Amino acid sequence: MGTQITPLLTSKKIGISELANKKLAVDAFNTLYQFLSTIRSRDGTQLMDSHGNTTSHLAGLFSRTTRLMQEGLKLAFVFDGEPPKLKQKERERRRGLKEEAKVKLKEAEAAEDIEAMRKYAARTAVLTPAMVAEAKELVASLGLPVVQAPSEGEAQAAFMARKGIADYIVSQDADSLLFNAPAVVKNLAITQRRKKPGQISYDLVEPEIISLEENLKALGISHDQLICLALLVGTDYNIGGVKGIGPKKALLLVKKHSSNFDSLFKEAEWHNYFDFEWKEAFDLFKNMPVEECKLQWNEPDEERAVSLLCAKHDFNEERVRATLAKLHRVKENKAQKGLGDFL
Repeated sequence: MGTQITPLLTSKKIGISELANKKLAVDAFNTLYQFLSTIRSRDGTQLMDSHGNTTSHLAGLFSRTTRLMQEGLKLAFVFDGEPPKLKQKERERRRGLKEEAKVKLKEAEAAEDIEAMRKYAARTAVLTPAMVAEAKELVASLGLPVVQAPSEGEAQAAFMARKGIADYIVSQDADSLLFNAPAVVKNLAITQRRKKPGQISYDLVEPEIISLEENLKALGISHDQLICLALLVGTDYNIGGVKGIGPKKALLLVKKHSSNFDSLFKEAEWHNYFDFEWKEAFDLFKNMPVEECKLQWNEPDEERAVSLLCAKHDFNEERVRATLAKLHRVKENKAQKGLGDFL
């Protein structure tokens, strides 16, 4: 679900070329769920190999990642670890929504309603441990760093950006800002289009950078106040937030109480909606477990990638090798150009 503070945030559109040679910490789970939800046939069926194994996540990951690599982006994928206990209710909510979608999907199939089939099928997407393991294997075979977070991947990525290990975080959610990420890149794709929710059509989109510092200055609040604002409207740790409080009202309340957060949540009647103290959720954003890490980029291992994609999952070997060969040529051309400029 994430947090619903996006309407208050401003961003700056950028071109892919502006991110060349930048180190980008990618929220892996966020990205993989995008592929599982959108890379499907017209009736909503996921891509599968001859053994019935889902391959949508691998198709999206290989295609988008290699294209971004050709543009000179230095990607590192950060994977979620153990979720905090407060997220359990959100996980249960998501499971419930998936079960509801399964029922609706069966009804759509019975009615042969193709549009509804695709709509509800996308909502049933599940990222299994096996899929995560395969995604890590593919990322590693492309020579890119795999970072395993101890808990929330976005918190780990935010830590990496603050430490200068990464330049930006890549995610569609605003939660990264709550974990104190200096800047977040949204809509990072070569095709510059995004499927409309529940529809077959697409919107044109461009990459955007959301700066934490610039938004805090524009809103006139501190980072701690931003966390409190998010808690009022709802996060993964307090689903739905406080009834009747949207982003704009939450901003007014936060400014009214300044740094007196006890007073803020008392007026908002937090205790009427949640059976835990606001400080417990607040502390997760401030002190989520993270770990030191180093990033290292290597040459792609063609045979390793072919073994996973082609031998195991029936991808077209000629196309996979052609893509990797193109990636190698692009890198060689850039190296020769750089040497020519130097000389």
